[in-house]
Amino acid sequence: MPEDGAPAGAELEALRARIAALEEERTRRPTHHRVRSTVAVVLIVLGCVLAPLGLVAAWTSSIVGDTGRYVDTVRPLASDKDLQNAAATRVTNAVMDRLDLTALLQDVIPAQRPLLEKALGRLGPSLESAVRSFVHDKAQAVVASDAFEKIWVDANRRIHSSVEKALTGSGGGAVKIENDTVTVDLAPVVDRVKQRLVDSGMTVAGKIPEIHTNFTVVESEDIGKVKTYFRLLQLAGFWLPVIAVLLVAAGVLLSAHRRRVLIVAALCFAFATLLLGVALTVFRVVYLDALPAGVSQPAAGSVYDTLTRFLRTSVRSVVALGAVIAIAAWLTGPGRHAALVRRLWHSGIGAVRVTADHAGLRTGSVGPFVDRYRTWITWILAAGAVLAFLLWPYPTGWVVIGLALALLFALGIVDFLATRPRRKDSPA
Repeated sequence: MPEDGAPAGAELEALRARIAALEEERTRRPTHHRVRSTVAVVLIVLGCVLAPLGLVAAWTSSIVGDTGRYVDTVRPLASDKDLQNAAATRVTNAVMDRLDLTALLQDVIPAQRPLLEKALGRLGPSLESAVRSFVHDKAQAVVASDAFEKIWVDANRRIHSSVEKALTGSGGGAVKIENDTVTVDLAPVVDRVKQRLVDSGMTVAGKIPEIHTNFTVVESEDIGKVKTYFRLLQLAGFWLPVIAVLLVAAGVLLSAHRRRVLIVAALCFAFATLLLGVALTVFRVVYLDALPAGVSQPAAGSVYDTLTRFLRTSVRSVVALGAVIAIAAWLTGPGRHAALVRRLWHSGIGAVRVTADHAGLRTGSVGPFVDRYRTWITWILAAGAVLAFLLWPYPTGWVVIGLALALLFALGIVDFLATRPRRKDSPA
């Protein structure tokens, strides 16, 4: 009996130890899951917070670091009617400030000068208004010509380095920041206006000395602070959006229910980016309301919309990408509605395949090959769509939707071609 009781006691002790270990593991597992879930939530929230800042950083680095990108951004301003009107008005005021109306009498016959001088005393305001209208017409013709667009593009291409210095708070050149204002010198435009006035018979305009008049592009009392933030975003460059994406991806990988968390994370990422678009719209209204009375609000609005055009495009692109990822994750999940959509998809393609079979169309050896390597083909197509998005110079929201539809079409073709070889004993 003692010999038999010893092994039984040992087995009992081993069983008790095993039960204790399982109990300890069960009590420790919820704590471990809670820690992982907490870390995952923190990473996803941090990534979503950095998402809009990442887009602004990428936009800042692109505008400053790429001359061609900057020129493409400001090129449409040369043909913007509001900016042309504001520039023509600024040039007209500069010319009229230097134009001596009495000097126009030098071209009049001496016998008629006393009569004209007497009339000038009574019609001075009307004469000045007529001359101003004449000068404004010439200025408007200059800024609406192809020459102005060439001057605008060439000048912005040459002064790109000065723009960088201006927005980072140092340097001079044609673009500079003084008294919280970014200005552009319109001296070349004034010279062309003077030449047109001389060609039209107003020779006194040729005696006007060189005029350097500044055209206000951006004006804000907080531009000094903006310069500091601009410099920080410029240093962050394209790394900040990459970090935001990596943080969200790490949070998804750490979570227990990855597919569900991926859907939520993609939607939150898109929503955070959408808030940036809303902020750009709200800030536009606030910025225009804070402008001084002498600044043309339509022209300032055109400049703001043009400078933020590519940033708004990036916002729409990320929102569309987040929505596509969330829909893709949902459709590939085990949910009842998702499974119903997949069944409808396969049933529709199956019906098309049956119709093609009845019409005599056969896939031959391609069908079994595609069916055998369907998983690999699917991943290759998905990787190709992702690679196309990453290599696209500046993808828009329509590019994202187009790539998603192209991938969906390619998967439909794969599903159509994938046929299993029939066994010899199977019915036709």
